[in-house]
Amino acid sequence: MKIFLSNPLSPPFPPVGDRRAVALMSGGVDSSVAARILIKEGWKVAGLTMVIPGQGGPGGPVVRSAAEAARTLSIPHYVADLEDDFRELVIDPFIAEYRAGKTPNPCARCNATLKLGRVWDAAEEAFGAVALATGHYAQIISAGGRAALARGADWNKDQSYFLYGIKRERLPRLLLPLGGLDKQSVRAMAREAGLEAAEKGDSMDICFDAGEGYRKLLGNGEGERGEIVDEEGRVLGFHDGVWNFTIGQKKGLGAASRGGLCVLEIDGEENRVVVGPRERALSRVVEAEEVNILLPDLLAKGADLFGKTRSRGEPAPLKITRLREGRMQVLFDEPQFAPAPGQRLVIYDGGGLVAGGGVIARGSGEPSCPG
Repeated sequence: MKIFLSNPLSPPFPPVGDRRAVALMSGGVDSSVAARILIKEGWKVAGLTMVIPGQGGPGGPVVRSAAEAARTLSIPHYVADLEDDFRELVIDPFIAEYRAGKTPNPCARCNATLKLGRVWDAAEEAFGAVALATGHYAQIISAGGRAALARGADWNKDQSYFLYGIKRERLPRLLLPLGGLDKQSVRAMAREAGLEAAEKGDSMDICFDAGEGYRKLLGNGEGERGEIVDEEGRVLGFHDGVWNFTIGQKKGLGAASRGGLCVLEIDGEENRVVVGPRERALSRVVEAEEVNILLPDLLAKGADLFGKTRSRGEPAPLKITRLREGRMQVLFDEPQFAPAPGQRLVIYDGGGLVAGGGVIARGSGEPSCPG
C-alpha cells in the first residue's frame, strides 16, 4: 500500500506533535465536515482518500472531490492506493460468501479489516502515532474509565452497527466528530465552510460496484442454474444463482412465491434455495462467529442487553446463552425476522454502548444447547 500526496506542491503533514489526526475523506459531505470539525477543535489534520476498484483510480472523481475539500479546508491531502488490498479483504470475501449462499456485509468487513485495520496501520507507519477520524454517525464516549463505542445521537442515522469490529485498544484514538450531530446540521456546517460537498446526495450503493450493481460483479455464469424447493424437497421452480437471494426474500421466486412463501435457507454447496411460510423465517436464537468483544465486563455480568441482526431497526432485548472461542449464541425475547448468515449480530446495552458483535452463522427457533 502506497500513501502519497495528491498534489506534490501541497504542504506535507507535520511529522511530529500532539493532536495529529488523519481524516479518511471520500469527498462526501460527512467526511469533509468531520475534518472541518477537527480543525476547529485544534487538531492538526491530514486528509486521506482510499483508492479502491471501480472509482477511477488516483485521478478519478472520488479523489478529485476529496482533494478539493482538503484544499478548501487548507489541509494536506494524501491518497492511499488500496485496489489490491480492497480486493483481498473485501471483494474476494464478498464474492465467496454470496456464492456460498450467505448475505455478506462488505461495509462492516471493510471497516474492521481495512479502514480501522490496515489503513490505520499504514497511516501510523507513514506519519507516526496518529488518531484516525471518519465521518460515521457514531460516538466514542467514556464508560467506566475507558473509551467505548456508542450509537450516534441521531439514532435514525446511527452507524455504530458497522464499526463493532474495531480493535478494542484503538478506541481511545478513534475520532467520530459527527456522533452528536444530525444530517441537517452537517449540511449546514458544510455550506458555512464553503464545501462543494454540501449539496451532494447520500450514496446508498456498494462503493465498489461502479453503478453496475453487485450481481453483475458476481456474474451469472453457465452451470449456476439450480432448484427452488419447499421444506419437503418438492421442486417449485428454478433459479440462476444462489447469490440472487437472501433469507426472508419474497420477490424473484417466480411460481415459488405463491402463497406468500419466502426464502428460508440458501444451500450454496447444493446450489439450492429452500422456501416456506414467513413464520418459518422467524428466529429467537441467533449464533454468530468471528466475535469481537469491546466491553467484556458488560457481557460477563449479565446486564440487560439488546441486539440487531441488520443495520436498520431498533435493537431488541436478548440474553447471551453461550460465549466462547470466538462464537456466541443469543436468545431474543421475541422472534427476529430472517437473521441472514453473513450479516452481523451487534450487541448493545440499554444506553447504546456497543458491547461487541459477530458474523451471523445461523438462526433457529430454539437453543442448540442449554444456557
